[in-house]
Amino acid sequence: MQVTGKVVVVTGGANGIGKALCEAFHHAGAAKVVVADMDAANARAVAAVVNGAAFKCDVAQEKDIAHVIEETERQFGPIALFCSNAGIGGGFDPMSVNAGGASDEPWQRSWAIHVMAHVYAARHLIPRMKARGGGYFLNTISAAGLLSQVGSPAYSTTKHAAVGFAENLAISHKADNIKVSILCPQGVDTNMLRSIPKGPQSGDGDLTPEQVAKDVLAGLEQETFLILPHPQVLGYMRKKTENYDRWIGGMAKIQAKMREEFGK
Repeated sequence: MQVTGKVVVVTGGANGIGKALCEAFHHAGAAKVVVADMDAANARAVAAVVNGAAFKCDVAQEKDIAHVIEETERQFGPIALFCSNAGIGGGFDPMSVNAGGASDEPWQRSWAIHVMAHVYAARHLIPRMKARGGGYFLNTISAAGLLSQVGSPAYSTTKHAAVGFAENLAISHKADNIKVSILCPQGVDTNMLRSIPKGPQSGDGDLTPEQVAKDVLAGLEQETFLILPHPQVLGYMRKKTENYDRWIGGMAKIQAKMREEFGK
């Protein structure tokens, strides 16, 4: 896919990876980049730079996503690429004594943003895309959705679910010419990464959001399902499936070391 001349929506577009995606799509010649974010002020600032448009949007609310889709298509034309990029780093606690946690709140919030936001985008865009012969979804997930995330069961679980939904989205609508890519980086130098305890997600180095955006453009051009800005993740996936018990043991050692360092 080439974004030149296309209408693109990016949720979580006011900061971090989302902001870099908006800038990259603009430089690649997108007809209009729509920046959707809870942070309305920064969304407007990014939109001004990319000659785009901004909408305040809480992706956990179906009505907000529906509104962004409806207004974007009414004002600018068919959405060719919807980037479901918004995410949170909540629920991180390396010292937690129970993977089930103490309350439902971090689980519910993570589920709403990391899973249902993708579902809502598909629910409201699939009929439109089918009617016009195709479209594209880019879902920002994380290497945690392929591997795991020590220190946050809620983050790990919901990112795994996001991968599962994206797979089904791609399978269910391949015949409709609706394409799907998932973006699964490890550490990226963003406000979200800085807000959580340092862990193995940064073990292979933190990439800049701009580098990740370049990798996205390349992945979209090739229409590859799995976009891995950290290519070594593929090797980790293979090791995981080759010997699951060994992988669990290794991850447990990483968690023990993380707890030791965090507890000092």
